[in-house]
Amino acid sequence: MTLAPAILATVAVAAIIYHFCYSLFFSSLARIPGPKSFAWTKLKLAYEDYKGTRTRTIHALHAEYGPIVRVGPNEVTFSSTTAMRSIYGAGSGFERTSFYRMFEAYGRKNMFSFSTVKEHGERKKFFAHAYAKSTMLKGDNAAMVLQKAKLFLDLLAREGPDSEIFSTLHYFSLDNITEFLYGNFGKTACLEGSKKDRELIGDIVDVARRKLSWYSVHFPGFTNWLYSRTGVMACIARHMYPMNKPTTYTGIRSHAKKACQAFSKASGSERARETSLIAKLWTHHYSNKEGGLDDLDIASECADHLLAGVDTTSDTLMFLIWSLSRPQNRVFQEKLIEEVCKIPTECLDANGIPRPDVCDKLLYVDAVIKETLRLFAPLPGSEPRSLSTATSIDGYLIPPRTVVSISPYALHRNPDIFKDPLKFNPDRWMDMLKSDEAKKWFWAFSSGGRMCIGMHLAMAEMTTLVVALYRKYNTMTIDGFDDISPGITARYEVFYDESCRAMRVFLIQHPSA
Repeated sequence: MTLAPAILATVAVAAIIYHFCYSLFFSSLARIPGPKSFAWTKLKLAYEDYKGTRTRTIHALHAEYGPIVRVGPNEVTFSSTTAMRSIYGAGSGFERTSFYRMFEAYGRKNMFSFSTVKEHGERKKFFAHAYAKSTMLKGDNAAMVLQKAKLFLDLLAREGPDSEIFSTLHYFSLDNITEFLYGNFGKTACLEGSKKDRELIGDIVDVARRKLSWYSVHFPGFTNWLYSRTGVMACIARHMYPMNKPTTYTGIRSHAKKACQAFSKASGSERARETSLIAKLWTHHYSNKEGGLDDLDIASECADHLLAGVDTTSDTLMFLIWSLSRPQNRVFQEKLIEEVCKIPTECLDANGIPRPDVCDKLLYVDAVIKETLRLFAPLPGSEPRSLSTATSIDGYLIPPRTVVSISPYALHRNPDIFKDPLKFNPDRWMDMLKSDEAKKWFWAFSSGGRMCIGMHLAMAEMTTLVVALYRKYNTMTIDGFDDISPGITARYEVFYDESCRAMRVFLIQHPSA
């Protein structure tokens, strides 16, 4: 009787030793450089996630071990453009991992969370044309962006020079993306002062969402079980919640679902007048097309686009304004103002704001935005993929289902490509205009078939707002805030300018404005 526990314990210890020995010495990944503590167990990287230091740690490991590093028993990270093409290039065959399931909504997958190339491609073709660059620079979408830029300037004028820029930028991006997605069936009016719509931003700024994201990635089954408890069990479970209810995005997802329900109940003539994305998706509804999407499929798709289109754009604009406002960067702001103030009057709309197609051609504005995205990519962390068969990347054999990834953060800080990589310097892009090599390393929107579908909408919003803002205002940081960086929550990390240690910015109107 007493031998059984001893035998079990011996077998367990032997299994653990075998696992460690296999991972370290016999696995196909054993020859890939990297710290042994990461190769032993995935808990090491999970702990970096928990601390919010994953991306910076991986970048440091690349600096120490080179462009390929083993960061887990079954995970490898790369920092080369050759690996980028192998993993993310068109036709690579690599699929998204279970990591992306956290982006599902209402229990339905969407384009972003589909793992296979086939599923993603079939969904994407329903609306890819709606995000084309040509549709963002002209017509209804351009008029929408111009209107929101005007409302943004009106809001700044009402609130005065000591404006809380973080919230107002979120209002701008939220009002744009909701109108683009839902038109009259769900557009918000944050810039016009709607308190109810502004409360939706609370879903994004709650810092507890970082902890919830960590649990959702590393313990998805337990997290789902925890939040699905009812009755007495719910009273017990709430003491273990990573984030108290309502959890992050609850309000935004509720808003998105209500908008879809309103569109579903609308008359045919009301739907026909809509040019929004939901109207385009509705042409693929099962009521119009055999085997088409149902209401929740469309709601999930729109909700995902909504979540992707808010803080990504507003956070980039926040870092851009903060960077230009710092005393050491004043020369860059002056160059930008000089360019935007030279725009001829015939290129302005009725409110005096340059049209998006005009803003798109401004070289220095583009350089400032690129430099901001280089340092502060909205999603700077790893973008995990896996392949069902063995393959070779950068000369190393990668077994089937190994998790591989690249991060914009690491690519954008390569000192061989970007001199003084931690320094904000838009001029570098003016020097790199003819440099194909530099363009290859810019990865703020990912690449291949699964690159950011909303890139052109985001760029239209950012270029138009930056031009409108700096034609009227100078910006500067308040005394004492020059070396205090704003921060954003990206998945389970907080990102900021690591060369620094609340963000507030002064707006000073040009004498001629």
